[in-house]
Amino acid sequence: MTHKNFDAIVVGAGMSGNAAAYTMARRGLRVLQLERGEYAGSKNVQGAIMYANMLETIIPDFRNDAPLERHLVEQRFWIMDDTSHTGMHYRSDDFNELSPNRYTIIRAQFDKWFSRKVREAGGTILCETTATELARDSGGKVIGVHTDRAGDVIQADVVVLAEGVNGLLGTRAGLRETPKPENVALAVKEMHFLPEEVIAERFGITGDEGCVIEAAGTISRGMPGLGFLYTNRESISLGIGCLVSGLAATMEKPYDLLDGFKRHPSVRPLIAGSEVKEYAAHLIPEGGFKAIPQLFGDGWVVVGDAAQLNNAVHREGSNLAMVSGRMAGESISLIKSRGKPMTKQNLSLYKAMLDKSFVMQDLRKYKDMPSLLHTNSRSFFMTYPQLISHAAKNFLRVDGTPKIEMEKATTAAFIKARSRWGLLSDAVRLAFAWR
Repeated sequence: MTHKNFDAIVVGAGMSGNAAAYTMARRGLRVLQLERGEYAGSKNVQGAIMYANMLETIIPDFRNDAPLERHLVEQRFWIMDDTSHTGMHYRSDDFNELSPNRYTIIRAQFDKWFSRKVREAGGTILCETTATELARDSGGKVIGVHTDRAGDVIQADVVVLAEGVNGLLGTRAGLRETPKPENVALAVKEMHFLPEEVIAERFGITGDEGCVIEAAGTISRGMPGLGFLYTNRESISLGIGCLVSGLAATMEKPYDLLDGFKRHPSVRPLIAGSEVKEYAAHLIPEGGFKAIPQLFGDGWVVVGDAAQLNNAVHREGSNLAMVSGRMAGESISLIKSRGKPMTKQNLSLYKAMLDKSFVMQDLRKYKDMPSLLHTNSRSFFMTYPQLISHAAKNFLRVDGTPKIEMEKATTAAFIKARSRWGLLSDAVRLAFAWR
């Protein structure tokens, strides 16, 4: 049985899928969006950061009704050992602007809102439906999808794969490889609920101001990893993520890492007395530029996390997802308006647009950073945080010991941990990776 032909089928209703579906529907294309959950966002309980400029390009008046939590005015970075953190933070009243740049959101609410916008734009959304296989013609061109609904085939001129980093549709079809463990992180997250005024007091914020804390160090037990706290109106999104390859090699349990992060003396007071209502695990692409698969082919394009479009250095993912989804939608709409077929050659327009954007330029710039941090993970996430804490503690402690002795102790700790050349070598490689 074959269903009515659509101009485009979008598989997935996350950031990239909604951006693609909305962009095409607004331009008059017949769009079908498939979501395996009960509704868009039903499988996303976690909090996240949303970058306003990317959404504003798609929906200029989104602030009128989007479910936004707090606009961010402060960012803190912590380097942690087992009992301390050394930090830096940036806070600016400039972020209390009329149209703020970054917001915290709760994905379950936000994705549902975005999906409603797709429907209002004319898109058709089919939930609780899994695309199980790509349908092809005799020449191998993708012409639609099979679903778990009685094996029916739904035809379309093009299929947009927005199924996430661990989506099976593209890998089953041989369009991309199964992501390698060293290119994917597993993040575990909890939602800690507290009264709005308590959150404001603990983080030093007022009104709908928000604060983000990102932390690295011994909390990941020598593996490449990052901990985070996002302030929402009446909750704190707290979590930690580490590479799957590191978790497999060390046999560390993700929840144990999360529990250790929560119990750290720098974190514990911030969530004291909170009620945990939600827990989730989520895979995040971490491979960077070198892990990006083929992005287009005859009758298909891939966007967002499924395309490994995540800037791990700057912890940016949702903005890259929205941009890639929008550009896929724009390129498909343009090809359609010209009366051209959705061939690999014509769909290369999507890749050309993406190459000219900040997405590929940023990922290309930092292409060596992931491998550097992964190769020297114990140094960056264990040894150096301990050395930094040791140096700060000796600098600040006053107990009658001569300063020269304190300095000698700090120097000895650095030498014992790693040769001076080793430290310099890591510093040089890190500097070159940032260039």
